Amino acid sequence: MDIRQLARGSVEWVRIERVVRTLAERYDLEDVRVEFLEADNWLSTPCVINDEYFVKIVSRQNALVHGVLTTGRNVGAFSSGTEGFFDRFDTPLQMVEHEFEATERMRGVGLNVPRPIDAFEVNGLGVLVLEYLPAFRTLDELEDGELLEYAPTLFDMLETLHDHGLAHGDLRAENVLLRDGELYFIDATSVDADRISETAAYDLACALAILEPRTGARDAVYAAASVYDAETLLSARSFLDFIRLRPDHEFDSTQLRSELEKMADLNS
Repeated sequence: MDIRQLARGSVEWVRIERVVRTLAERYDLEDVRVEFLEADNWLSTPCVINDEYFVKIVSRQNALVHGVLTTGRNVGAFSSGTEGFFDRFDTPLQMVEHEFEATERMRGVGLNVPRPIDAFEVNGLGVLVLEYLPAFRTLDELEDGELLEYAPTLFDMLETLHDHGLAHGDLRAENVLLRDGELYFIDATSVDADRISETAAYDLACALAILEPRTGARDAVYAAASVYDAETLLSARSFLDFIRLRPDHEFDSTQLRSELEKMADLNS
């Protein structure tokens, strides 16, 4: 069994049926079609209802795994020279309520995100309901040239997020979608609202880590420099080694650090 499937666990069918019945009652659905998604994640059982609602079902097991991952991330942040800034949740309901609120805030500042619809609890399970976005591609599905074309837009979106005192906190290629020529953020995690300078630097470092293997370090940094000043660019350096240790990022941190320092020198 895949380690992610083992960690995520499985939700009993009778409990899933209760969630589906609750959704049908809440949204007056007579015919309900459920498609479960083969998503490679640790933290929910995702499905689509009637090609209209994207639903995450979060169990107690998911919440426990989230707590373990959060502890690891905070240790990694500490190793980068700062206190941990990732928040953890004790219950499935807290997890879905946070993602609902984070998505709502991002939408409120003008960023493209799926429309948040609902967050509630059914039989100990957290249930998050978002607008379903069909026909999208994630960043890792784009051609290299296409990815480079959208890189400045990615950094523009991050700057908007940070200018409003928000952060994504879990920026990976699969958490940025391209649909109808527009980029969308999904799956924001919870970070300390009082630590925006560190969380902004972390988001920036994650974005560079996404781009570097596909565009090269220089083009990735040039794209970031079209949006960020030299001081902000340099702030991303301290998180590169920590991010490189994560299994969802593979990139050359040495090359990125070198290009960041060169760009900062040019702009100083």
